[in-house]
Amino acid sequence: MPGANLSPDQALDQLMAGNARYTASDDTYTPDFSVSRAALKDYITPLAGILGCADARVAAEMIFDRGPGDLFMVRVAGNFVSEYGLASLEYCVEFLEVPLLMVLGHSQCGALTSAVRVVQEAKVLPGRLPILIDAVEPAVHIAQLQHPEDLLNTAIEENVKRQVRRLSTLSPVIHTALLEERVKVVGAVYDLATGRVNLI
Repeated sequence: MPGANLSPDQALDQLMAGNARYTASDDTYTPDFSVSRAALKDYITPLAGILGCADARVAAEMIFDRGPGDLFMVRVAGNFVSEYGLASLEYCVEFLEVPLLMVLGHSQCGALTSAVRVVQEAKVLPGRLPILIDAVEPAVHIAQLQHPEDLLNTAIEENVKRQVRRLSTLSPVIHTALLEERVKVVGAVYDLATGRVNLI
């Protein structure tokens, strides 16, 4: 299996090598997600657990050139740590022995764009949308202090950094695995224009 017996650094190297293959491919690139390939996979140890955005343009299996069963995905708009997402990532560390966790943000993120507008325009949102904005809004405030001239991109990076810190400290399961060097937690931003994943 992809993640079996890999160190956290080896798992990260494999992910980034997959992204290099993806960005080097031509426009006809299509990973194999056929039923026959998926049926042959034993879902035991994925290469990585990824907390990614729900944006349809950010399919981690594609941008890391991985097949069915290779990645354990948790997706939510704004790629933030929620109770259910945290429990899911604890599961993949504790029971699937995943060696790597990644918080994956992306350029032009709609959730962070909305959070910027809420902060700048004091917008009031309907329904459950304030829950989503509250989760990522702290990154906007940090970005305002650091780089107001590049507010959105800075907020996207700050949100990833903040979620990496939360993922590393909120969970005793993940924190213990970090101390024992069984898992590594990293942050990255996917550039929609180039297809490149940049570690931060």
